[in-house]
Amino acid sequence: MIKKISLIALAILVVFIIFRFKSLGAFKSVENNFDGHTVKIFDKHGPEDIQVSYIDSFALVSSTNREVYPPVRDESGDLYLVDLKSEKFEIKKLKSAIPTPFSPHGISMVKVGDYYRVLAVNNKMGLQTIEEFKLVKDSLIYIKTHSDPSITTPNDVLAIDANRFYWTNDHHYPISSTFKYFLEGFLAWEISSVGYYNGQTYGISVDDIAFSNGICYDKKRNLIYVASSTGLLVKVYSRNEDGSLKYLEDIPVNTGVDNVTVDIDGALWVGGHPNLLKLQSYESDKDGKISPSELLKVKYKGENDYTIEKIYMNDGHLMSASTVAAPFGDYIFAGNLMDNKFLLLKRSKSK
Repeated sequence: MIKKISLIALAILVVFIIFRFKSLGAFKSVENNFDGHTVKIFDKHGPEDIQVSYIDSFALVSSTNREVYPPVRDESGDLYLVDLKSEKFEIKKLKSAIPTPFSPHGISMVKVGDYYRVLAVNNKMGLQTIEEFKLVKDSLIYIKTHSDPSITTPNDVLAIDANRFYWTNDHHYPISSTFKYFLEGFLAWEISSVGYYNGQTYGISVDDIAFSNGICYDKKRNLIYVASSTGLLVKVYSRNEDGSLKYLEDIPVNTGVDNVTVDIDGALWVGGHPNLLKLQSYESDKDGKISPSELLKVKYKGENDYTIEKIYMNDGHLMSASTVAAPFGDYIFAGNLMDNKFLLLKRSKSK
């Protein structure tokens, strides 16, 4: 009887492991596909997040020279500005006298009067923080560092106005808790969070997400989208007047969602990882390894009413580990986690 129970338990375990590997994309077919062409390749390290200003026609790029992820030492990084007013797409490094090691990850910006409030997750070693800047034309001015016990494993940040912002903690357990950190990701435990700063205090708004990653805001419809990387979906919330979030529904997209972006028409753009196991291998040592890239467009009309369009797929040879799709007209900026480049794509036609 004991032997029979052991065999049944073993069989259940094997089935579960196979199912989990399948859900992580281990058996997913990746074929290169894009209805368009590559306009330009920018030679910048680890362009993990890219934000576009439709008001003033420029893109802000977060760049860090990543060796492995999560980092094992402080790495250097910068923010860059790409001019979109002409098709030269000139890129400029934005200097700032920030008094700390700076390794920018997720970024966000919002226009306030005649300047942009810029926030950047700083993945430095030890205490991770959110850095605040003021962008005036092409001058970046350091304002302050946000730190709090609730800012534990920040991945992305969302500026609401001159004072308030949200951020995502992609793990509940810190990387120092190695085994729990691993299990949380592999088993897709729904225990990571979204935090909120109301201009005075920090706090956790949502704490039941599997690997909370990118976050963005559709101001016209008062909707906030949060990426669940290991859940393979985008979570939809409505924003209450006090900043709290009301859960509406999940949008399953069948890819390891990274950053999410709302375009000028309210469509949602997703940078994703179709094979999370290859991503993990690439993160641990990118030399000689690749990880597939996938970009999606989601038209969300309301609850249970959305369409998903596959825009771009690459096996990783042109660009590995896509993290963000930032559209501007027929152009799409495609960023990634650790490559020493990022792409500017152009679609053959808008849809």
